[in-house]
Amino acid sequence: MTVLVPGRPTQAEPGFGAFVRARARAGALVVQPRMGFGDPERMRAGLAATKAARGHTAGTLTLDSYTRVGDLAAVEHARREDLPLNGYPIVSHPDATTRAMLAGVRDAGFPVQVRHGSALPQHIFRKLIALGLDATEGGPVSYCLPYGRTPLAESIAAWRQCTEMFSRLRDQGAEPHLETFGGCMMGQLCPPSQLVALSVLEALFFRAYGCRSISVSYAQQTHAGQDTEAVFALRRLCAELLPDVDWHVVVYAYMGAYPVTEAGAYRLLGEAAELAVRTGSERLIVKTVAESRRIPTVAENVAALEYAARAAAAARPVPAPDTDTQTYAEARALIEGVLNLHSDLARALLLAFERGCLDIPYCVHPDNRGRTRSRLDAEGRLCWAQTGALPLTRLVRTGRGREVTAAGLLADLSYLRSKYDREALYDHAPAEVPSADPA
Repeated sequence: MTVLVPGRPTQAEPGFGAFVRARARAGALVVQPRMGFGDPERMRAGLAATKAARGHTAGTLTLDSYTRVGDLAAVEHARREDLPLNGYPIVSHPDATTRAMLAGVRDAGFPVQVRHGSALPQHIFRKLIALGLDATEGGPVSYCLPYGRTPLAESIAAWRQCTEMFSRLRDQGAEPHLETFGGCMMGQLCPPSQLVALSVLEALFFRAYGCRSISVSYAQQTHAGQDTEAVFALRRLCAELLPDVDWHVVVYAYMGAYPVTEAGAYRLLGEAAELAVRTGSERLIVKTVAESRRIPTVAENVAALEYAARAAAAARPVPAPDTDTQTYAEARALIEGVLNLHSDLARALLLAFERGCLDIPYCVHPDNRGRTRSRLDAEGRLCWAQTGALPLTRLVRTGRGREVTAAGLLADLSYLRSKYDREALYDHAPAEVPSADPA
């Protein structure tokens, strides 16, 4: 396959959002891994390999699980006993160590985003600010409900404080960038309209507390046509509700049960890249062939980045719908249902979950009412089975014949894995699989 990736611009603009915007203007999709290692030398090698990959790449510094939950004593124990960590312990490493790890790798042409997954991230944000790192992601809802039992009220208060602190980086000449994780809620089986609504609501939250450079996420689901409709709905709602924000869309390769065959995994990744280009999205978070089995190596991450870049170069954008789609109508109704609850968005989000105006299917967090369900239809579209108290009564038909069974739920959870592995085994023209360099 011919590599059609445009050359890197020689004059890069400062800041994560500006970097992605400049690449989009040049017709390139930015591709990014989810890489994180505890050892500074290995972390630096991973970032350097990402930077050198064939494609327009951004770096990722994924933190370890202990740092995410604030258990810094466990980090110290692991370091003292030379035990492996599943990410970079940015709070525990001396600042000089992290600065040396990034020196000569992170620059205006290769920004680095910090990823964590913390509902109470004050300690992480304080460290980012001290180090001058200006890009991270998460959200008061999306980093709380799926990951533990931290009360939603505490997470919202913490994220409000962190957004306000982070936004003051502008006083130091930086343009801080925040990415919503709301479009990835639960990884799978959250209907696209609610993913779109959560992503926009978290973007509005970031804007309300000072951030002006934001990316909105959407995770690839189970039907390409429905995903296309969802991303266009997301773009339209951002244009309508965030007119004074520099925003872009980041698509995530499928986050549910991943194909175990190499050809199946690459085909699903290629379709994620095509979704991003088709909808005018500016950035893609990739997954690797190893996702179904273990944490991927640096070489496997690079192979995924380069495969996605080639798939993106071969794809073309399509026009956005010129009418209201079902996904747009549902997402708009969910957003308006929340915004109408209170003028303070922090308070509105709390009221929304208390009253069931937002309700995540299959989420067992105590602050989620748990009255909604989703299912796949015969064509693989992700649909509402029960809408609880969501403000969708006039838009969605549920009821008899749409019940979710245990067997049906298990089948839905493994739908894409089974589909892509089956096609990989029987398709006579499998997806091109690039060779990976040695780890």
